[in-house]
Amino acid sequence: MAMPANADALKDEIAPTGKLRVAIGISPAGGAFWSTRTETGYAGVPVDLGKEMAAQLGVPVEYVAYPNSGQITDAAAKNAWDVTFLPKDPERETRMAFGPIYEVADATYIVKSGSAVTNFATLDQDGINVAAVNNTTTMRGAIAHLKHAKVTGYQTYDEIFNLLKSGEIDAFALSRDQLNAMAKRIPGTRVLDETFKQTVTAVAVPLDHPQAAAYITRFMTDAIGNGTLRKAYDNNGLKDTPIRTQTK
Repeated sequence: MAMPANADALKDEIAPTGKLRVAIGISPAGGAFWSTRTETGYAGVPVDLGKEMAAQLGVPVEYVAYPNSGQITDAAAKNAWDVTFLPKDPERETRMAFGPIYEVADATYIVKSGSAVTNFATLDQDGINVAAVNNTTTMRGAIAHLKHAKVTGYQTYDEIFNLLKSGEIDAFALSRDQLNAMAKRIPGTRVLDETFKQTVTAVAVPLDHPQAAAYITRFMTDAIGNGTLRKAYDNNGLKDTPIRTQTK
């Protein structure tokens, strides 16, 4: 991808510290949003995309780690990061500018071992406790979906994983692919067949960064078309995961 003629002005806006600061969410959940810590730094689809973007811009990359996407959102107006890749929803569109959607995931619930819950109807009952990662699009979707079950937000995936494993919560709301992987790690748990919402993941920059917003749109459009995104998936355990995009 060719850099625009006003490359210096773009760099001043998208990388004002001289580095491209990429906000990432840390968790072993995997998928197209979450990244993990490694012995040498970080790994994940956003890590690879951020590294490629920094290389195109001709600046070093720096990763700014958060325990969830809600905290990335809260930091958008604090000049703490320059670009991120995270789930998009109307609430977040008031706080950052999004580029193309590069993943569409089905959200559902996993229920604890021994649970009598078999579907959404039996899940949505008084006294049922459902966990979600705090202040995320999935949590907001679960709250809107469930009329009787109580939805509680927790800061990290790991915390919820342990609560589900010990049977202290009844269910966990997340994307189906991630829950299917979780079910393999916690015997007896079951992922429900129904879907309560689709979560879409996209590249984003803070508001009022028009050149940066235009650039990330070009970058992600090219990454989807030229194989960069496919390579990032393949490098991060997602070789069997199809790329699902949306134009809006």
